[in-house]
Amino acid sequence: MSGKTAFIPSYSFHRCIFASATLIILSSFFSIRSLRSPLQAQNQYQSNLLITALTDGGILSAEESMPVSSLTAYHSPEIFHLSYAEMESKFKVYIYPDGDPNTYYQTPRKLTGKYASEGYFFQNIRESRFHTEDPNQADLFFIPISCHKMRGKGISYDNMTIIVQNYVEGLIRKYPYWNRTLGADHFLVTCHDVGVRAFEGLPLLIKNSIRVVCSPSYNVGFIPHKDVSLPQVLQPFALPSGGNDVVNRTILGFWAGHRNSKIRVILAHVWENDTELAISNNRISRAIGELVYQKQFYKSKFCICPGGSQVNSARIADSIHYGCVPVILSDYYDLPFQDILDWRKFSLVLKEKDVYQLKSILMSISEEGFVSLHKGLVEVQKHFEWHSPPVPFDAFHMIMYELWLRHRVIKY
Repeated sequence: MSGKTAFIPSYSFHRCIFASATLIILSSFFSIRSLRSPLQAQNQYQSNLLITALTDGGILSAEESMPVSSLTAYHSPEIFHLSYAEMESKFKVYIYPDGDPNTYYQTPRKLTGKYASEGYFFQNIRESRFHTEDPNQADLFFIPISCHKMRGKGISYDNMTIIVQNYVEGLIRKYPYWNRTLGADHFLVTCHDVGVRAFEGLPLLIKNSIRVVCSPSYNVGFIPHKDVSLPQVLQPFALPSGGNDVVNRTILGFWAGHRNSKIRVILAHVWENDTELAISNNRISRAIGELVYQKQFYKSKFCICPGGSQVNSARIADSIHYGCVPVILSDYYDLPFQDILDWRKFSLVLKEKDVYQLKSILMSISEEGFVSLHKGLVEVQKHFEWHSPPVPFDAFHMIMYELWLRHRVIKY
């Protein structure tokens, strides 16, 4: 046999080639999977740990402990849930103790009405695990002065500015914490229309501190990567939340309210006589019937939310609560939680100039598209509700999460 070439039948040669090709394909497949799987496995593992930890700790209800992969209205649900869990365990806020609660400080004026969000935050922060009495443990410092309480006591805008300036400057003189960052690790909360203007006498506060406000307009000094948009929620809600009731929604679009802005005047003028849009140029009178205005939300597919005297409107939270897809008609509005929530998955965000094509835009949404928006809306309802004491993922915790995200960039 020496010196002779071994004979290999042609069919065996072809079989070897086929087998080799098969092995190459299989090895490539598993190599690609191996490149992807560690990160995916890690994310899944961390997500499972998060759900287990929060559920075992009594933080999440059975409904809220659903797999994050099923959530659709978030930009990055896994990242949000993981970071949220870290916030719950680590985040601490110190509240300056100065100021008489019977005047303008420390406590809310009330937990009802269109400025309820401010009141709830003042109350919730003290009820929560985030509150620390030790300033050395604090990640952020809360300036507890309430513009809503000042307005309730009849304080003029000019005097309000003086009161705010004197209070903050007194804190700066008395404590060492402001000067470490020139106020960058401090924040205030105000929902009243004049609340933002009341701090104008403190340029470093406006420039450096985090302002949590209900009127976050890009064209009046709101800084979106620093400041936080506070949802304006008119609580208590008159009726239970809507949802999973798309078959009952036979009105294409609904709006009723005061014409206290240019966009509202145009909206009423163009569409108030339309037969498929329920547009009223004034509030619905209680004389017509009990809770007629609120019940209209239940019947409507889309609820129009034009800006009023400010860019914001409590009608957005009303729409979300009652299961009516909000149609935002307010330019320069930094929508609440929009770095967390994908508003395109549960609302329509239009330009004010689109008001003239409003009906055609709404009619262009397919039934499947509307059902998808409605599903996303139900998913985020819990984020636009206040409770006392606060509950996981409610409006208070979402605001705290926004603050948590911002505190990470502060160094001293």
